[in-house]
Amino acid sequence: MSSKLIHSHKPFFTKMVVDAVLHLDQEELNEKMIGMKKVPGGAMQDSLFIDGVAFKKTFSYAGFEQQPKSFVSPKILCLNVELELKAERDNAEVRIEEVKEYQAIVDAEWNIIYEKLEKIVATGAKVVLSKLPIGDLATQYFADRDIFCAGRVATDDLNRVVKAVGGAIQTSVNDIKDVHLGSCDRFEERQIGGERFNLFQGCPQARTCTLVLRGGAEQFIAEVERSLHDAIMIVRRAIKNKAVVAGGGATEMELSRYLRDYSRTVEGKQQMVIAAFAKALEVIPRQLCDNAGFDATDILNKLRQKHAQGGLWYGVDMTTESIGDNFEGFVWEPALVKTNAISAATEAACLILSVDETVRNPQSEQPGQGGMPPRGAMGRGRGRGMMPRR
Repeated sequence: MSSKLIHSHKPFFTKMVVDAVLHLDQEELNEKMIGMKKVPGGAMQDSLFIDGVAFKKTFSYAGFEQQPKSFVSPKILCLNVELELKAERDNAEVRIEEVKEYQAIVDAEWNIIYEKLEKIVATGAKVVLSKLPIGDLATQYFADRDIFCAGRVATDDLNRVVKAVGGAIQTSVNDIKDVHLGSCDRFEERQIGGERFNLFQGCPQARTCTLVLRGGAEQFIAEVERSLHDAIMIVRRAIKNKAVVAGGGATEMELSRYLRDYSRTVEGKQQMVIAAFAKALEVIPRQLCDNAGFDATDILNKLRQKHAQGGLWYGVDMTTESIGDNFEGFVWEPALVKTNAISAATEAACLILSVDETVRNPQSEQPGQGGMPPRGAMGRGRGRGMMPRR
């Protein structure tokens, strides 16, 4: 939430992110059930939280405007079937001897598409969605029967609709039963900015939501999307793992103090290793000070003093340009995130230190240098590449 673009709207987007995560199934917390759609134009405060699935209106054919745009508790059919009139004579060689045989072929093509449409209408579905195109003939056919249809629906959107409303994506129009259909409390098509959106609200099968992001330019909206995605993942992690620690370098300073004290109880070279690890942890608060333009040396000296006196959660305070109790100031981080970060950094450092030396392959030298490198350049590991310590 501290991004330069959305920092001034932090309360607005914070509530939206928390509501979105709490709206999910609290056992799974599947972040894929949160959709984010970008609509250029308007202010960032015009962004919407929609309880359900929403996606942009797909490409429409003639007859689309005659279709109803709102339903209450409709049956929803999701297909992976193309509903367009196909001229099979263009895809295959057909030999005929009489004109009436040609007419029979043309009639068969029309009968195939009409048979598909009749079977769809017979299911009782009022909203028909398909991954594949739904042509002008099918669009007008559905409009005459008060059915809404949308073709070329994106795979991600259609999958989210199926999870939310129930049913399953059908690859054939034959033998479709009620168990294959989904339902929601309300379906409508609504104008949002310069775009038309199809909204499925009150979905019974899965808890899902959609964030419609507004902004003046594509770059701004893209930055908002990235910031909200990071925030959603942190909130999701915090709900799954309820243990939290103070941020702002407080945890690293306390660990550094503990390890520095512990190193004095260890003899031999291990004492230097532990002390170096403790000093390395101070990089986090120092970097925070550098990024904020504070005097890092002065801040770190104050933090060392506070933590030596038992100030467990004291870290860098960005508002006062000094130090403060970040736990009381609600600067929190999930404990699991902190654990994973320190573990990953430790493993990377151990991997680098385990490399004895690197040897350059003579064949990779630049043209004109020619010949073998001096013996001293090869070192002890000649021909061995990167050799880990034993």
